[in-house]
Amino acid sequence: MSDSSVPQAARSAPSANRPAGAPSATPPAGSSARSGHGGAGAAAAGRDAVTPGRGSATAGRDTGTAGRKSVTSGRGSAASRLSAAQRNAVAELLRVSPVADELGRRFARAGHELHLVGGSVRDALLGRLGEDLDFATDAHPDETLRLLSGWAEATWETGREFGTIGAQRGGLRLEITTFRAESYDRVSRNPVVEYGTSLVEDLRRRDFTINAMAVSLPGHEFTDPYGGLDDLAERVIRTPGSPEESFGDDPLRMLRAARFAAQLRFAVHPAVKDAMRAMAADLDRITAERIRDEFTKLLCGADPVTGLRLLVDTGLADRFLPELSGLRLEIDEHAQHKDVYEHTLTVVNNAIRLEGDSGCDFVLRMAALMHDVGKPATKAVGPDGRVSFHHHEVVGARMTRQRMKALRYPKDVISQVSTLVGLHLRFYGYGRGEWTDSAVRRYVTDAGDLLPRLHKLTRSDCTTRNRRKAAQLAADYDALEARIARLRAEEDLARVRPDLDGNAIMELLGIPPGPIVGRAWRHLKELRLERGPLGREQAEAELLRWAREQGVIKE
Repeated sequence: MSDSSVPQAARSAPSANRPAGAPSATPPAGSSARSGHGGAGAAAAGRDAVTPGRGSATAGRDTGTAGRKSVTSGRGSAASRLSAAQRNAVAELLRVSPVADELGRRFARAGHELHLVGGSVRDALLGRLGEDLDFATDAHPDETLRLLSGWAEATWETGREFGTIGAQRGGLRLEITTFRAESYDRVSRNPVVEYGTSLVEDLRRRDFTINAMAVSLPGHEFTDPYGGLDDLAERVIRTPGSPEESFGDDPLRMLRAARFAAQLRFAVHPAVKDAMRAMAADLDRITAERIRDEFTKLLCGADPVTGLRLLVDTGLADRFLPELSGLRLEIDEHAQHKDVYEHTLTVVNNAIRLEGDSGCDFVLRMAALMHDVGKPATKAVGPDGRVSFHHHEVVGARMTRQRMKALRYPKDVISQVSTLVGLHLRFYGYGRGEWTDSAVRRYVTDAGDLLPRLHKLTRSDCTTRNRRKAAQLAADYDALEARIARLRAEEDLARVRPDLDGNAIMELLGIPPGPIVGRAWRHLKELRLERGPLGREQAEAELLRWAREQGVIKE
């Protein structure tokens, strides 16, 4: 289901952090308009009215607060800045895909409302709607299941406790949620879900105005009580009501604001940012799993650095990722960057550019983010005034494991990220000609399946502004990759194993299975890494020599 929010006091006036009179934007072409506090009204002095031929979208319906009606805007809508393709996105989506309208008709025949809502409407307007659609209805889950029976290709009830029923039809994944009026006691870590009675009430509890829009089915009536379309056009993240009230109800929305800034490249409204800064400590009420999921989405956004800066600037990072903000205090030893914090953000951007077309590589991005977190703990100033961070990769790998474990990441992901952090400095020194073939084999073996990511991380870590030095580092790494390719062609580097397996070791030494077999195997692997392939005869001779030295067999 799309990101949810909490109910605010019933109102049709503009949001508390929006100037009075700000309009609710023009609805998408092909949809009728229903707006809780505005619409495309007459133009301000010297400006033409929006979209000739379209009637005023002024809403006259009462939103439930006695004596209060919608506010009519006196200026042209910001939605006029949206392209025609964007303004037609919702109507076109519903026209070409019969699934949504079919479902809407089923609900209507049963006397129920159905609306496309939240992130689905937002993404349709942005021209980026995927195959997951979110709906809201006044039908309760049992009735929703009944209406889906015989129509959906599959249904699931994993979100039933939140009023959500999932379904699949025509290659689309649908989530249908009963109107909600969530409440929080501001102490517990999860919302208490209560069913609501109206669409406006449901939209009022959502996190941001850009997620508080709906399109009815099958009538295609557009509902925008809080000016979400205007904010979408202005590319701003704003809360339907006061951000203090919204974040007080669910502090995770502060992290979600940073996530949307990263995903959509939107700006966070100053009032929202101020509330995030003032209420950052409230994030401590949220479970590690919910924080982890939002942070993962942020880091996999189109512009994660914007989101990361927001986390640090508002103090949110201090609550769950203090290692990041701690980097601001540590000046890089080369004195070529503002500080290690700025260097780290540059490395993250570099890593993203090396991902290719395969999409977000979370392991690579997280390793780039954490690769220098060990520097604060290892900083030392020598007699000559030079700063060093000896073994910061080892310390950083340990800190990475601890932090990701606290955030409840899977063990395999923690292992991959921390391994990359621990290996990211291994390459430096290669250009001095000190590496033997043995060192290259160990580099490849230690990286294992992570070698392609280690290549990208190491290249990303070169952020020097000295062009000659940068070119030399790039050339050195090109040479290392070429050397790896040569050894790979000559040897099976992907599977560096001893020349004798466990059965051959036991047979030659005349010993049963046990710890000695493991020790012998590791000895032969070290020889394989050091010398390359030995061949069976030489391997057997080396094993016998080792066994005599260790007292495994007698002379």
